Amino acid sequence: MQALIDQVSNELRGAWRFRRYALAVAWGVCLFGWFVVFTIPDSYQSNARVNVDTRTALSKAVDGLVVNMDVESQLNLVRQALLGRANLEKVAQQAGLDVTARTGPEREALLNSIMARVEVALEPPMTRDPRIPNTLFRISFTDHDRQTALKVVDMLLNSFVEDTIGSDRNGTASAQRFLKEQLTDYGRRLAEAENQLAEFKKKNLGLVPGDEGGYFARLTTETQEVKRLQSQLSVANSRRAELQRQLRGETPFVPPTETGATGSRSSNGVTSGPQDTATRIQETQSRLDDLLLRYTEKHPEVIATKETLDALKARQQEELAALRRGDPGAAAVANASSNPVYQSIQTTLNAADVEIAALRSQLSDHQRNESELRRLVDTAPEVEAEYARLTRDYTVTRTQYNSLLERLEKARLSGDAEQTGVVKFNIVDPPSASFKPTFPNRPLFLLAVFVVGIGAGCAVAYVMHMMRPVFSTSRALADMTGLPVLGSVTRSWVEKYQAQLRRGMVRYAAAAAALFVVFIVVVVVQQPASRLLRQMLG
Repeated sequence: MQALIDQVSNELRGAWRFRRYALAVAWGVCLFGWFVVFTIPDSYQSNARVNVDTRTALSKAVDGLVVNMDVESQLNLVRQALLGRANLEKVAQQAGLDVTARTGPEREALLNSIMARVEVALEPPMTRDPRIPNTLFRISFTDHDRQTALKVVDMLLNSFVEDTIGSDRNGTASAQRFLKEQLTDYGRRLAEAENQLAEFKKKNLGLVPGDEGGYFARLTTETQEVKRLQSQLSVANSRRAELQRQLRGETPFVPPTETGATGSRSSNGVTSGPQDTATRIQETQSRLDDLLLRYTEKHPEVIATKETLDALKARQQEELAALRRGDPGAAAVANASSNPVYQSIQTTLNAADVEIAALRSQLSDHQRNESELRRLVDTAPEVEAEYARLTRDYTVTRTQYNSLLERLEKARLSGDAEQTGVVKFNIVDPPSASFKPTFPNRPLFLLAVFVVGIGAGCAVAYVMHMMRPVFSTSRALADMTGLPVLGSVTRSWVEKYQAQLRRGMVRYAAAAAALFVVFIVVVVVQQPASRLLRQMLG
């Protein structure tokens, strides 16, 4: 820490050698800076406040039916009305600001300058209900002449209060004319687009995309449908083959049972009841058994009965074969009943045949549709692209037409509402300006110049010290060279040199004090001195 203090003190002593240069630079910077501050012209700001009441009874009644007049849109209207070129030219002419502007570029620069100095903004209130919109506007203008600033603000306020509504009405009428022209043009374009779209649909009937989608969507749907029907048809054929196999293993009719087929015998041995082949075989076999009990096998009656039994058995075999073929006549002769399993399988098989026929018909239709779509692979996409373009143009035109029609209706209602009085203007503060200029703050600028001048002098002294350094102590010399210092020779100050040093310090202190005194004086007389200097400079 001591080393740092020694280093700083050595630097200060080194810079102190050039104190006269520092003071001269400080004087020069301060005098030049104060002169510049004095030449800066004064600027006066004039302000006025007006309240725009948009919450009238009529505005609530037409809310949603006309163009919304909220705070932001009202501010835009104010800026357009006040900062318009025509209005600014009128203000410059009435206020006498265009006296020096004779050429076109000079007038353009003047209008830009006026526009930059005019401010129209919302005045933020201290406290208010957040549900109530802020409608307090502040109009301000800055100029080098106080009376000119007041005059400009007064004209802007009058233009704002008196001409804004009129300009709004003119703007509404112009907007209505523009909307009518645009609506007529878009109506013609919409009719042309509708006719083109209708003619295109007639010309390309069947190729225009519908509810089922476009060409590729329909082709994909048909392809998927063909695959699905082919799969269902394959399953149905397999089911029918299985039913046919099961049907071949069943007989259409069930032969009669022995109990159900036997008839009753009468007391004289004659059989009554059904006389089918099975019953007759049974009766013949019983008769043969009775004959064998009484006669031998060579008895003529026994031989005849056996022959009859063999004939009946052969006949029964033929009937069974006919039953297997499903002959109804054989079933009636044999007294056979229908086989329920056979009938159930036959019914299912018939349903399978119907389903297969329907699937084949549907598959044929979809395959035909798929082939037709694939044949149009070079035509349908182009038709769809053209249809999409026509539809897009028609949709855009129709949307714009409907939007213009809605805007025209709102513009008409807005014009009627403006004539009745939707917005009211109340002047809160008339134009006013302080007698004290708002710019520049000369005391602050003079102080800043004074501080900058002193800083510039100190910087010059330090830079000169860095350019012409010296060692103020033997320790500094030893630290810099790295060699031991064997001794030092001090300077002997005689009375003559001491008196000369004191006189120099007195003069330097007087010059520094004079700079401070001059600073106090320029701060005190800054207002009249500035006005006098600017008058002298013209």
